[in-house]
Amino acid sequence: MPPILFTNVTAILPDRLLPSAFVLCQKGRLTWVSQKPPKVTEDVEVIDGKGRYLSPGFVDIHVHGGDGHDFMDGSADAVRGACRAHARHGTTSIFPTTTTGSTNEIHAMLSASITVQRERALCNGARIEGVHLYGPFFAEDKVGCHSVEGRRSPTAREYLSYFETGIVRISTCAAELPGATEFYREARRRRCLITCGHSNASWPEMAAAFKNGMRHVDHFWCAMSNVSSVRTRLGVPMRGSMLEFVLGNSTMSTEVIADGGHLAPELLEFAYRMKGASRLCLVTDSNRALDLPPGRYRFGPRENGSWFRSDGKVGWAPNGSLASSIMGMDHMVRQMKRDTSATLPEVIRMASLTPAELTGISKRTGSIAVGKLADLLLLSRDLKVKRVFVAGQEWVEQ
Repeated sequence: MPPILFTNVTAILPDRLLPSAFVLCQKGRLTWVSQKPPKVTEDVEVIDGKGRYLSPGFVDIHVHGGDGHDFMDGSADAVRGACRAHARHGTTSIFPTTTTGSTNEIHAMLSASITVQRERALCNGARIEGVHLYGPFFAEDKVGCHSVEGRRSPTAREYLSYFETGIVRISTCAAELPGATEFYREARRRRCLITCGHSNASWPEMAAAFKNGMRHVDHFWCAMSNVSSVRTRLGVPMRGSMLEFVLGNSTMSTEVIADGGHLAPELLEFAYRMKGASRLCLVTDSNRALDLPPGRYRFGPRENGSWFRSDGKVGWAPNGSLASSIMGMDHMVRQMKRDTSATLPEVIRMASLTPAELTGISKRTGSIAVGKLADLLLLSRDLKVKRVFVAGQEWVEQ
């Protein structure tokens, strides 16, 4: 591939904006980031950014599907379709995320994700960095829009079969479930980002999980415990919950769905103030209704996933609770910038470098820095995606 030189751009670095930047990509990697022009060969392709922002590609660690596809459909075509949908919205690194379901359904999803990951094809869009094993190990009273029939407590026989595929890089389990401790220990041995989600755990249960490697909580305020829910479960005296544990522990990270439907501006601002850009991720948690018209859709496997309704802004479960997101990461970035006091570099960090750091891929992607993969976005001044580059090659939707 020929070298690419970006000119007339404002590069978004993790800690600052770099106006009038020159960014050079060679053999798929970044080799120059400066306000001074580099010496280049005649074969370089010069891209005039026309005053736009140059951003690192987004990293989504919690995402279920898009454009009619759910990763749990269990086919390579579904995985490719969802990855393309998210590339359209600026995601260049993706962690396909399981729902509740049968072991066969989860294995089909893992197998399909491995197939697409090994293709390493630009046309597939977002690059699969690993799978987020999210369902099925949820608390029964916190399944949210997931199928309750597909949830269960972890057993070594089941989760070892998932870990042995080699593609699981993020692992979720409700901390109060029997078998959770052993699950966390195994996930730690596998060097996964270990998370607690869809849980009604108390502070002591969270502390035990932390001791065994849990460091992250999925979608803050959504399907998680609070003091009142823990009191209902365990009685008095009232105990701390996931909320207090995350806020009281500086090493815990979490994530928010900044789609404008899940969390009001004051909650987004509160999360940013309490955790900061280095411990707070933006995630889409989006489902198959991304980029599709309002209507009725399946969440999870196409054949038997739970039903939800998209109103064009957010998903709704039949019981009136929220059912995942239908927005891409570019929308999350715009909403977070509009609704909080976070600076643009901080907002972009929450969508790129922070999730890359948490999942152990920041040495190769997540920010604009010499030596990293040239995963880049040209963004308009109103933060809309204009062009997408994956490892130095422009992705154009077919």
